[in-house]
Amino acid sequence: MLQDIRLDRLTGFDFGALARLADTIWRAHYSSMISMAQIDYMLDGRYAPERLRGYIDSQERWLWMLRVDGVPAGYCSCSLGEEADAMKLEQLYLLAGHKGKGLGGRMLRHVEEKTRQLGRTRLYLTVNKGNTDSIAVYLKSGFVVREEAVFDIGSGYVMDDYVMEKRLERRLNDEARQMAGFVEDVEQVARLI
Repeated sequence: MLQDIRLDRLTGFDFGALARLADTIWRAHYSSMISMAQIDYMLDGRYAPERLRGYIDSQERWLWMLRVDGVPAGYCSCSLGEEADAMKLEQLYLLAGHKGKGLGGRMLRHVEEKTRQLGRTRLYLTVNKGNTDSIAVYLKSGFVVREEAVFDIGSGYVMDDYVMEKRLERRLNDEARQMAGFVEDVEQVARLI
C-alpha cells in the first residue's frame, strides 16, 4: 500500500505536534541511556516554542517534520557548523514503528543534500555513546567516529557523546551535468572522425 510521505520545513503551527512527537520518541529511546530527569530537562530546553522559533527565523538552521499519511512520524534538523566547510546534523528522530522502512535514510539524505547545496563538504553529529543502534546506522551510512566529547548542558547534566563525521562528495548541478554530457558527445564524435 502506497503511503503519502512528506518532509516539510517546520512552521509555527507544528510546535505542539513536534514537542509531543519528541516526548514520545525520547522517552522510549533514551530511558535506558540517561535518567528521566535528564530527558525532561533536555525536552523542556529543546522543544520550547521560543527555541523552535529559532529554526523558523534563522538562515543558518533548518528543521523538517516527516509525516506519513499526514501524521507526524519523525523529524530532522541541521545547522551551519562552526567550521567553514561543515554542517551539523543536530537531530534525526523517528518513531519506533517507522524504523526499518528507509525513512531515517530519507531524512539523512535530505540533510546531506542541503549540506551540498550550501557548498559544505562535511556533515557531523554528536551521538550518545550508549546509543548503539544509532551509531551502527551512522557507521553503515558512511560516518566515522572523529572523537569522544563530554558536553556540559547545565543543571548538573552532561552529554557523553561520540562526534561522528561524514565527508560528502560534491554532486554536479544540472548545468554541469549537461556540459559534461556535451563534452562526452564531442569526444565521441572526435573519435569517429
